[in-house]
Amino acid sequence: MSFFKAENLSIQFGGVKAVTNVSFEVQQGEVFTIIGPNGAGKTTIFNLISLIYPPTSGRITFEGREITGMTPHRVANLGIARTFQNIELFEHASVLQNLLIGRHNHTATRLWQELLFMPSVRRAEIEHREAVEKVIDFLDLQHHRDSMVAGLPYGVRKVVELGRALCIGPKLLLLDEPSSGLNPEETDDMAFWIEDIKKDLGVTVLMVEHDMSLVSRVSDRVLALAQGEMLSIGTSREVQSDPKVIEAYLGKPE
Repeated sequence: MSFFKAENLSIQFGGVKAVTNVSFEVQQGEVFTIIGPNGAGKTTIFNLISLIYPPTSGRITFEGREITGMTPHRVANLGIARTFQNIELFEHASVLQNLLIGRHNHTATRLWQELLFMPSVRRAEIEHREAVEKVIDFLDLQHHRDSMVAGLPYGVRKVVELGRALCIGPKLLLLDEPSSGLNPEETDDMAFWIEDIKKDLGVTVLMVEHDMSLVSRVSDRVLALAQGEMLSIGTSREVQSDPKVIEAYLGKPE
C-alpha cells in the first residue's frame, strides 16, 4: 500500500491547463521534492493535494484512502499539514498563540464545556500546551515564544510557520518553498530542520523548492515539472542531469 499517491492529476482554469496528468508516489519516511521553473505548476499541485482546488481529473490517496473531494479541514485531520510560500501567520499574536492555532484540529470539547472551563477542557489545554512546547524546543524558538510575530525577522517567521504545521501532528508535511527569502545561513538551518523532521519526528516530507543545493542535500527523490507536465523523476542527481530538465531550465542549445 502506498503511503501517498497522486494519479493523473489535472486541473485547468478556463482554457488554461495548469497541471496535466501528473502521477507520483511518496513513500513513508522519505523527503520527496517537486522542482521546476516558475509557472511549472508546483504550488498548484500542493493546492490540489490540500484540497484548496478540486482537480479537474485524477485522484489522490493517502494511507490507502482516497481523499479527492474532501474538505481541507478533513485532510488536516487525517494528518496532512502544509506551509505556504507566502507566510500566513497572525502578525498581532505571539509565537505561542500562533502555534496553539495549529492544535485546533485536535479540539474535541464542546462550546458549553469551554464556556464553563470544565475539567476536560483543562486537560485538553494542558495537552495542547505540552505539544506546542515540544515544538518550541525542537525548533529552538524558546527565545521568541512570547514575542509578537509582527516584530520578528523574516527568517524566524518562516520557522514559526513550520512550527505551526508541526503542531498539527502531521504524518505528511507539505513544505512550499521553505527556503524562499532566506539567506544562506538560514537556508542551512532549514535543511537541518527538514532532516530532523524526517529522522527524529518520523514525518514524511513533500516539498516544493527552487534552491537546488537544498534539494540535493535533503531529498530522497525528485520530480521535475515544466508547464504543468512531468519531465523526470528519480534521485536529485539523475533528475538534474536529465536533458529534458536541463532544457526546461536553460533552453535549447543553439
